[in-house]
Amino acid sequence: MQHALNHFTVGDHSARHIRRIIRDYARQWGMAELSDAAELAATELLTNVVRHVPGRRCSLVILRLEGGLRVEVTDPDPRPPVLRVADQLAEGGRGLMLVQAVTDRWGSQPRPPGKSVWFECDAKRDAVSG
Repeated sequence: MQHALNHFTVGDHSARHIRRIIRDYARQWGMAELSDAAELAATELLTNVVRHVPGRRCSLVILRLEGGLRVEVTDPDPRPPVLRVADQLAEGGRGLMLVQAVTDRWGSQPRPPGKSVWFECDAKRDAVSG
């Protein structure tokens, strides 16, 4: 299993840089077809850190799995993410719905003092063998 780990403080423009990093890893690992979904889902998780975590501190792990990739965003806020149905006219509240829609699995787990929110994207069988 190959991985990348970074600890950082995120800002309003951090997601652009993280998307590029995810895209590069997905290509290096022969899973470029997962890039769009993983980039979008990671952007949503980072946006939650920017909006809801005091100090905006987090760590990001990108893991190459045998059958795809996994991204984990860990932050010091212990409140678990809440998947909710957003009002049609609301400007926010759809992030986790997007994560659910574009990934194969997602979830969260306590990681004291905070939590880790993760998702996995499965690669096509022939793409993983490379």
